[in-house]
Amino acid sequence: MSDNTQGLHIQSGSRALRAGIELLSSMRFAISLLTVICIASVIGTVLKQHEPAVNYVNQFGPFWAELFGAIQLNAVYSAWWFLLILAFLVVSTSLCIARNTPKILSDLKAYKENIREQSLKAFHHKAEAALPGTAEAEAHRIGSLLAGGGWKVRLQQRDTAAGPGSGWMVAAKAGAANKLGYIAAHSAIVLVCVGGLLDGDLIVRAQMLLGGKTPYQGGGLIADVKPEHRLSERNPTFRGNLLVAEGTQSSTAILNQSDGVLLQELPFAVELKKFIVEHYSTGMPKLFASEIVIHDKVTGEKTPARVEVNHPASYRGIEIYQSSFDDGGSHLKLRALPMAPGGKPFDIEGTVGGSTQLSAQGAAAGADTLTLEFTALRTINVENFGAAGRAGGSGADVRKVDLRESVESRLGAANKTVTKKELRNVGPSVSYKLRDAAGQAREFHNYMLPVDTGDGVPVFLLGVRESPAEPFRYLRVPADDKGGMEGFLRMREALADPAAREEAVRRYVGQAIDTSRRDLAEQLQQSASRALALFAGRGMVDGKPTGGLQAVSDFMEANVPEAERTRAGEVLVRILNGTLFELAQLSRQRAGLPPLPQDDATRGFMTQAVLSLSDAQVYPAPVALELTDFTQVQASVFQVARAPGKNIVYLGCALLILGVFAMLYVRERRVWVWVAPQDGRTHATMALSANRKTLDGDKEFVQLAQKLIGAGTAPEGTA
Repeated sequence: MSDNTQGLHIQSGSRALRAGIELLSSMRFAISLLTVICIASVIGTVLKQHEPAVNYVNQFGPFWAELFGAIQLNAVYSAWWFLLILAFLVVSTSLCIARNTPKILSDLKAYKENIREQSLKAFHHKAEAALPGTAEAEAHRIGSLLAGGGWKVRLQQRDTAAGPGSGWMVAAKAGAANKLGYIAAHSAIVLVCVGGLLDGDLIVRAQMLLGGKTPYQGGGLIADVKPEHRLSERNPTFRGNLLVAEGTQSSTAILNQSDGVLLQELPFAVELKKFIVEHYSTGMPKLFASEIVIHDKVTGEKTPARVEVNHPASYRGIEIYQSSFDDGGSHLKLRALPMAPGGKPFDIEGTVGGSTQLSAQGAAAGADTLTLEFTALRTINVENFGAAGRAGGSGADVRKVDLRESVESRLGAANKTVTKKELRNVGPSVSYKLRDAAGQAREFHNYMLPVDTGDGVPVFLLGVRESPAEPFRYLRVPADDKGGMEGFLRMREALADPAAREEAVRRYVGQAIDTSRRDLAEQLQQSASRALALFAGRGMVDGKPTGGLQAVSDFMEANVPEAERTRAGEVLVRILNGTLFELAQLSRQRAGLPPLPQDDATRGFMTQAVLSLSDAQVYPAPVALELTDFTQVQASVFQVARAPGKNIVYLGCALLILGVFAMLYVRERRVWVWVAPQDGRTHATMALSANRKTLDGDKEFVQLAQKLIGAGTAPEGTA
């Protein structure tokens, strides 16, 4: 506003009051507040806002999570201290405007024609010349030229030594919008902050403080929530979320608070007729659209509308934005497959968002009862398989390194064409949680269809993680010749049966050793029985699996000298693979199925089955749920907002653009020309001042001096 950073000085009141008003209205205080707001905004941008508390604990630890919650860094823009800083900024900037606006307006009206001749000679831009006409005629000529060039001009007649009224001062000014830009820019700050306060949580917090409204922290039906947790339809400002499933309607928005939620009643109900979503080839959504019908509660009028991203619908002063989409309660049919010996498969039905009790029916006897929570259904999962199975993917062997490809992959545009992308939709997936009696839950993510990850063996991906902060770890179950997991489950059941293991060993030894070599047959039978027993394990001991490939490795480290481990390991793995193949054939025979052919497909299946049988021992659930069928129900998430401060913010943005443009691109200039008789001739002294020194200002002065008084004198300090 001004070069003076001091605040407003008042003459009355106590010393503390005068000092407080001076500080509050000073520019240095306003700049300090702006700095704090900028720092808080950076924190609010970097730190995810309104996340569940457990997410902050997992990412930053309990100490920092508690600190963030205490000072509300997880909800910066609705924190009381942030709103208080905005309020102080409004007051400070308003006082600053009130202090400086009269000075600016007074300066805009003044031509400063009373300046003395000696003062003109002290300016940076100055020139002198003799004029042919009389002082009065030359003054009017100069004034006319300036007025024709867009300057505002004022003439003043003065007394000189040559006689009364013989001297003339021509005062002109241009670029007054520069000072108006200061007022516009500072007023824009006030308007934007006021609009932000109106559209923020300030009024909602006022109702909580003065109106007895409290956040709701429980669960259950919306209809059962008490009035002290609900806001009236006449609430002047709010911004909340509205979840509507296809074929249903809702009239209550949810306003998230740091310690719960508030329910905002709407004067209308939104019915979702159809939700439309389109995807790019990458699987990312490219279009959200909702076909809705707005039901007015007072008149009963039905108004159809279409809501898209960046194309909201408006009704009775409330904007309806397309925020995102969600599951509206899709119906799921799943088959529970036992992951522990002795269990039997069984069917389960449920809806996304619901839960059911999962008994020990599919697990071993004595298993605890678990709560099954259906969390999500995704019908499209697009993955990139471009790097799967690529030859030459390793740089360890120089024969596999393509120098040209290696160089081009690190040069050129950001969208490298060297890296091939193979985007493939791998089908639907289901997510669920299994929660034990203590309330601890694990999250699972299983794909419905087998996926070929690049090695030619389709596998079912069964994902699990302990917390949302961790990535999913996948158990890869190979698909059998019928495209299901039954072949793997039969092998796992047979592996847990000592009689089946003994029969598989007998068959393997009978095929590998001639029956006449009984001594070798007995040795091979003992080795095969021990390897298969180690692989089968004894279940979990002290929370750790006792079987799988790890058990075989531990046995070799404990019983085989280090120098002989490589050769012994190759022999033992070959024996293990042979006995497991016979075990697979035995399991198919018991199921009344033909034996597996000895081809590449079978070898790929067996290789993956060995790895899966080893990994399955650490699968942390008694059953794995296989998605067999579903009926999808879409839901649309709307953001509904009554924002009276929106137009104020728009006005503030317009003023800010105009103010910044005026301050940067409009130069305030003033020109004075003193014309008076001197030694029988008419002498002119000219000067120019500007708020910024630029090369354009130097050129303009030279042109004006030549045009007005015919002087070619360059400004002081220029060549």
